[in-house]
Amino acid sequence: MTLTDTSPASAVRGPAAASAPAEQAWTPRLWGVLAVLCAVLFLDGLDVSMVGVALPSIGTELGLSTTSLQWIVNGYVLGYGSLLLLGGRTADLLGRRRVFLIALAVFAAASLVGGLVSDGTLLIVTRFVKGLAAAFTAPTALSILTTTFHEGPARNRALSVFSVFGASGYSSGLILGGLLTSFGWRWTFLTPVPLALVALAAGIALIPRDKPAADGGHDLVGAVTLTGGMLLAVYTVVSAPDRGWLDPVTLGSVALAAALLIGFVVTENKVRHPLIRLGILRIGTIVRANLSIVALFGSYLSFQFMMTLYLQDVLHWSPLRMAMALLPAGLIVAFGSPFVGRLIDRYGTPRLIISSMTSLSLGYVWFLATAGNTPHYAFTILPTMLLLGGGFAFGFSSIMAQATDGIDDSEQGLASGLVQTSGQVGAALVLAVVTALVAGGTAGGGGGFAEFHPGVNLVSGVAVVGLALNLIPLLRVTRAKHA
Repeated sequence: MTLTDTSPASAVRGPAAASAPAEQAWTPRLWGVLAVLCAVLFLDGLDVSMVGVALPSIGTELGLSTTSLQWIVNGYVLGYGSLLLLGGRTADLLGRRRVFLIALAVFAAASLVGGLVSDGTLLIVTRFVKGLAAAFTAPTALSILTTTFHEGPARNRALSVFSVFGASGYSSGLILGGLLTSFGWRWTFLTPVPLALVALAAGIALIPRDKPAADGGHDLVGAVTLTGGMLLAVYTVVSAPDRGWLDPVTLGSVALAAALLIGFVVTENKVRHPLIRLGILRIGTIVRANLSIVALFGSYLSFQFMMTLYLQDVLHWSPLRMAMALLPAGLIVAFGSPFVGRLIDRYGTPRLIISSMTSLSLGYVWFLATAGNTPHYAFTILPTMLLLGGGFAFGFSSIMAQATDGIDDSEQGLASGLVQTSGQVGAALVLAVVTALVAGGTAGGGGGFAEFHPGVNLVSGVAVVGLALNLIPLLRVTRAKHA
């Protein structure tokens, strides 16, 4: 199948753009709605990074093995990634405001329970429940944003502000996690509770009511097959390095995951109200946006995972010192993202995404070229984090804008859920492979950063593929114009 840019957004960029409506006025209530949505994205980033810093303390107090600790992270990722599409579709059908507020309340309750339990299994369950809640708040928040703010400068500006809070949440979580862990790991779970409750109260007061879709229904078979297939696929990739890729359980899981995903595709072509309108995947810009978010999240999060292990386990840095070392990337995103909306208006999303992938690729290549066996912070790690921060700042808002550009309001939840699913599931898969490579390097010995080199090679390749994916179509268009 040839992927072509057939989205309605392409027409907007033509002569009809001259008749576009006047720029949307930013009223106090509009700012309030954006603040609520940003607060929830901030909480997502805060929660993930704080818990990551606290994992060693959790393992010591609850007697959890490294494998069990891994599931405190992966439980959230699996719950989040597996139900994102259902979350977006549910918002379209039942009403964005209702779904958003209910899911936020569940997130707060799961955070409270997680901070009180003393059993490892229950703690993992609360993480999975929080991931499920985020699977509904994240796409719903983005669809509320894209339906509240008009397509064009207003939406691009809102997306830029939105992405700032995601980066700020992750950066703040690193620092807060280091500080709070010194008082006890439970505070990393309890801190989001009052913040979530304040956001819930503000959301009830500010988010406008919307009507559920007049026509439509839940594709339950599609939801079960898609959720089961993705959940099983990610679980297989995460667990296979310990069990063995040729183990009968692994092979059976691969076969069952494939059967479920094939069943999902068959179902979507037959049901009256599919979870995913497969025709959306014929739009070249939408497909490239989804693959680009895999390259962005997969490489960026996997590299930070390796740096966390290296700085704490190999160099024996404290959690707070480690957080400060990684902080420059988050600061670049926080301070650079507000300007991305203007750049999108001027240069368009394709060029911004190419700039993002170029910056990411240069960051990883620079690290590989200068790291040696013991990377120097000022010469190797700091420039790398600055390049990665620039890549994320350019990429996140641009990819989100491209993924929802020209999509009808009735499918904004689907489009936003689709791109976020791609990012989460793609990141989980890349991280699983990186973890296997790092484990292999550790088993082979060598010390220093040598054991992490295979993983850095992989994330470099992922970023370069993302660059080529976006550069080649743009070069073809440029060549056709000059032919």
